[in-house]
Amino acid sequence: MVDLFAGPGGLDMAAEALGVPSIGIEWDAGAVATRTRAGLLTVHADVRTLRPTDPGFEGANVLAGGPPCQTFTVAGHGAGRRALDDVLKFVQRLVDRDKWSNIEADLAELEDERTGLVLQPLHWILEAIDNSALNPYHTIVLEQVPAVLPVWEEYAKALSDEYDTDFGVLRTEEFGVPQTRKRAVLIARRRSGNKDLYSHRPLRLPAPTHQRYRGEVRDDEGFDFVGSIPKWVSMGEAIPERRTPFTVISNYGTGGDPKARGERRSDQPSATITGKVSRNRIVGPDGRDDRFSIYEAGRLQTFPAAYPWSGKDISQQIGNAVPPRLGMHILSAALGLARPSKEALDRLASWQPQSPKPEGDAEPSES
Repeated sequence: MVDLFAGPGGLDMAAEALGVPSIGIEWDAGAVATRTRAGLLTVHADVRTLRPTDPGFEGANVLAGGPPCQTFTVAGHGAGRRALDDVLKFVQRLVDRDKWSNIEADLAELEDERTGLVLQPLHWILEAIDNSALNPYHTIVLEQVPAVLPVWEEYAKALSDEYDTDFGVLRTEEFGVPQTRKRAVLIARRRSGNKDLYSHRPLRLPAPTHQRYRGEVRDDEGFDFVGSIPKWVSMGEAIPERRTPFTVISNYGTGGDPKARGERRSDQPSATITGKVSRNRIVGPDGRDDRFSIYEAGRLQTFPAAYPWSGKDISQQIGNAVPPRLGMHILSAALGLARPSKEALDRLASWQPQSPKPEGDAEPSES
């Protein structure tokens, strides 16, 4: 698997727990430092400077990518959302095989250049299809914030001649992640090619394994899945070392409004973990303020307790990451594998780095 925007390693950890070899491309030096400490195969580069034919990528049969979401998220300035119609036109230009150099020149005119990164996976997919020296990718996994779902829908149309696809918005707490977070996901599987690569099931987004978090609702009668699957996982369950109840007062306001700061108790799942997680106040029964350590924040994203966070902007690394547990479910569905087993999930949770864990239990970096 080649992961185009690999971050600190969320999807790579999911792949490792499933026994799928991976290589990640990441430009951020802090995330690369974390990946290096974790022993993950990494190319430190801007995706835009690389191609599927470059050494190390030419044999990959799975393409994954979570392009940077800052221009599409409600917490950002919204340049990506404003440019959505233009992005959809760029998708069609790629499908029509307009020269990439022409597209690049026009992308440079966008309000925020990062918006165009959402097109890189399709650029790689089509190049692998068109280049006789390459084999088309067998499986594709893409994720982003919900605002990007229309782009994934256009991707699905663009790939429909050769790939089965499914796309939609997944809620992380429905997959055992102790956090409410929505992600727009596209999975695709080529209809021809190596049929023996993985055991195949019909292509569908993964089905929930846990109940949906419904706030303070106490009477769950009538809701789907209630009683048939486990309840969502709380912060207290994810971080049992915090033995007393606590309340998290978020620095991040609902809908991006800093005046609408939410609160969650330790017997509830966390709100979305963002790059500002280090600013969240943790208030105990005695009224004292605290902060999540980097390892606690990572565990709310389902990284292993021993994950060796390194480099700068660690809180941003954590907030940007794909929750590995969600990644395991998405990859399994895309590859046609059975739902991740308890043994595989335990392997993720108990993972240990080859290099020693950094000393101390520092707070998320704000550098």
